[in-house]
Amino acid sequence: MLPLSYALRNLLRDPGRLLQKVGGAAVVVFLVLAAGAFNRGMETLLSASGSPRNVILLGAGSEESVERSQIPVQVETLAAAGVRGIETRLGTPSVSGEVHYMAELLFPDGHTAQALLRGVTPAAFEVHRKARILEGRYPGPGEVLVGRLAYHSLNVPAESLRPGETITFEGQDFTVSGIFAAPGSVLESEVWFDRNDLMTLTQRDTLSCVVLRLDTPDDFANAELFATQRLDLELTAMRESDYYAKLSAFYAPIRAMTWLTAALIAAGAVFGGFNMLYAAFASRIRELATLQAIGYSRPAIFVSLVEESLLATLTGTFLAALAMTLFIDGQTINFSMGAFRMTLAGEVALAGLLVGLLLGIIGSIPPALRCLGSPLPSALRS
Repeated sequence: MLPLSYALRNLLRDPGRLLQKVGGAAVVVFLVLAAGAFNRGMETLLSASGSPRNVILLGAGSEESVERSQIPVQVETLAAAGVRGIETRLGTPSVSGEVHYMAELLFPDGHTAQALLRGVTPAAFEVHRKARILEGRYPGPGEVLVGRLAYHSLNVPAESLRPGETITFEGQDFTVSGIFAAPGSVLESEVWFDRNDLMTLTQRDTLSCVVLRLDTPDDFANAELFATQRLDLELTAMRESDYYAKLSAFYAPIRAMTWLTAALIAAGAVFGGFNMLYAAFASRIRELATLQAIGYSRPAIFVSLVEESLLATLTGTFLAALAMTLFIDGQTINFSMGAFRMTLAGEVALAGLLVGLLLGIIGSIPPALRCLGSPLPSALRS
């Protein structure tokens, strides 16, 4: 076998061509890593937002959008009394009647932004166990509690949503009472109002949904039976995890488009690499024939050419991973359901490494076979 230093020296022969190889591989791998982080972040957010122990009671026909749902206020007390298997803490059932409303908020500087507003009572923390207040306190009348990523989805500085700041909704000023976290869920992009305030300002006397927390996921049948029996309430029972799974399926085409874009660019890079390597290897046919003449086998030379290509593409893979870590990892992306963070997870990094390996191997095989296919006498005279 030829020494690895031979492949390394050949790479350094032409710095311009080396930059093309490394740069092309870096761009492709970077796009693959970005697409993987985007898909992973969105999928993780939606899958982690729902708990299999939580059940949502919402209006029949509104299974795909809780914002469109309207159910009577008394469903909250009726469900607490009529559904068996609801988890209780200190004798209080974990039942939260909520109002979900999409509307614009006005900030003191005149900026307006659309946000998902949720009218809640303190029972919301009994069913949404990931939620916890980081700063401040639970909101009273005339106050709101904001998620820690709400500033990003609202496109305002984080200081605009600090405790004590004010926002305006429907002509009325509200004071930010605190900031809450709900790691890995869509709740972190929401603004929580006192339920009575939100119902008054939106002029509604119905709830959007009632969320129940069950002792075990198997108790879902009890909630489903309650919804089926109470025909007068026109309810549908859904596992919270199933609700967000439907939302995830709705966004599947967007995730597919990111992969398709990365795949098309990668395919273009592979064909461009073919042309570049054909030219690079073709100019060395006499050199490769000389190596055969002094005793090196064609398989040994073929392996050396593949090594040469791999050195360039793996260098580009490293640079892509470095750029991803510095500029993309941890960045927050907005979408209609809220915001999620792009994360360079282990499987995403592995996908980028595999793409770098495939670019180096697949891109070098056809040019290497073409250049080594000539008879030795004619190759020496070329």
